[in-house]
Amino acid sequence: MVTALLDARRARSVAAQVSDPEMPMLTLADLGVLREVEIEADGTVVASLTPTYSGCPAMAEMRAEVAARLRDAGYARVEIRTVLNPPWTSDWITPAGRRKLAEHGIAPPGAAPRGPLTLTLSPTRRTVPCPLCGSADTEETSRFAATSCKALWRCRACREPFEYVKEI
Repeated sequence: MVTALLDARRARSVAAQVSDPEMPMLTLADLGVLREVEIEADGTVVASLTPTYSGCPAMAEMRAEVAARLRDAGYARVEIRTVLNPPWTSDWITPAGRRKLAEHGIAPPGAAPRGPLTLTLSPTRRTVPCPLCGSADTEETSRFAATSCKALWRCRACREPFEYVKEI
């Protein structure tokens, strides 16, 4: 039993080191996408991943890379499961992940919205601090960036553009 627990921890450690294909400064563990790694009675390693968005195009690459890394680590039977419930939330990004985003010039998300949301017909004004200079004098330039989970912003103080990971 102790050996199985240690082996499951080792398998999780291997899977946790896989980088996100769209934000390679983050591991899947940093992003909160790696949900669980367990070893079944027949020795199959099962890694569970939750996509950041239901149509996330990076999921195929994440699944393939986790499976390859686990096989390279000596696990012969590997299964990758996609878990949709509960859905991923940006609150699952670890403090280390948020720090890495900021260090790479990407504004980390704030707290995800809770409870019922009020529908408004006018744009919501939020403050996103610039990850480069810290100024709150920023503006959204595009709701969509290189990936669907990010938006493009610009700092009016330092005049630099930056990406922002949206809250979900």
